[in-house]
Amino acid sequence: MKKLVGVISLAIILAVSLFAAEDLSGKWSGSFKITMDGESNDEFIYMDIKQKGAEITGTAGPSLEQQWPILKGKIEGNKITFEVQSDAPLIKFDLTLAEGHLKGNANAEFEGKALKAVVDAQRKVK
Repeated sequence: MKKLVGVISLAIILAVSLFAAEDLSGKWSGSFKITMDGESNDEFIYMDIKQKGAEITGTAGPSLEQQWPILKGKIEGNKITFEVQSDAPLIKFDLTLAEGHLKGNANAEFEGKALKAVVDAQRKVK
């Protein structure tokens, strides 16, 4: 029984290590569905991510021409968090890597109102 538990533990550790080893560096793009004051708008997001260990840097924005630096970026397992200081609000991202997509939420406060967005981005193929 101890041997079986040891083998299962080792398999889990290896699986987590392999998953966490995926490098997110590259260009990502996808949908950015914004909701503010009960109104929704479908927008786009473009990200140029650079990963070094658990640190995420790079840029993100609504177009290739309009990009802002990624701040306080980190990855823990399949969870990615970072902030982007746009021309107006500071946007906080809470994403998950799942099936080749970065999915999750972005939140900000703009002119005293809560802004929420649902993000779904894929790595751009070179």
